[in-house]
Amino acid sequence: MGKIIAIANQKGGVGKTTTSFNLGACLATEGKRVLLVDADPQANATSGLGMEPAETDASVYECLIDNYPAADAVMHTQIDGLDIICSRIDLVGAEVELMGRRDRERALATMLAPVKDNYDYILIDCSPSLGIITVNALTAADSVLIPVQAEYFALEGIAQLLNTVRIIKSRLRPELEIEGFLLTMYDARLRLANQIFEELKGHFGDMVFTTVIPRNIKLSESPSHGLPVILYDPDSRGAIAYMQLAKELRQRNRKKKAEKQEK
Repeated sequence: MGKIIAIANQKGGVGKTTTSFNLGACLATEGKRVLLVDADPQANATSGLGMEPAETDASVYECLIDNYPAADAVMHTQIDGLDIICSRIDLVGAEVELMGRRDRERALATMLAPVKDNYDYILIDCSPSLGIITVNALTAADSVLIPVQAEYFALEGIAQLLNTVRIIKSRLRPELEIEGFLLTMYDARLRLANQIFEELKGHFGDMVFTTVIPRNIKLSESPSHGLPVILYDPDSRGAIAYMQLAKELRQRNRKKKAEKQEK
């Protein structure tokens, strides 16, 4: 059964989408079966993988609102083992349309249930908000990975997100865990970046990934070419960092699985 990881932070520009499709690509190159669900109306994860939303028969919107089968909406990317359910701008309307439903928080979980066993990991790229689509993503997920930008206001808003996670755990998804905090846009030359990393470690301890994602021009360039950085420039610092993140994520999950089996 696949593990569903929501990649979320209501603060924009922290590297959610960059992390979603690059982590997915790196996990796939390691032989894992990965599904990326683009749950952001901006559809940047879709375009970042070179997919054209207009050419798809169905997107996340049709799956959520019209009960279109998720398996039929899946598209294969240029990386073996990495599939995607694309997004389009009409996903904005789903926020309003879901509000009238009794099961509005569980629509995404219901959508993904038939395909969950087909993948090792399902990554959900969330929009920069705590709206109903993000609530759906957290309710569907087994865990949430939180990218944190290495800048002055890095911790701003994290308390609000963690409060949302607590509410969802108590009311909708008791199994939801924090996968980890990932420091992004890191520049080791800056004292502030190192201070933020230490502050994160001080607050959250082992929940902070050892891997940090550096500021890297190749990471910025690759989406405009419709390529994950592992294909655009596999020797770049950005590609190496995301490969390290994929390895660390897998190691953490193996360790958690072993601990559960011992109990």
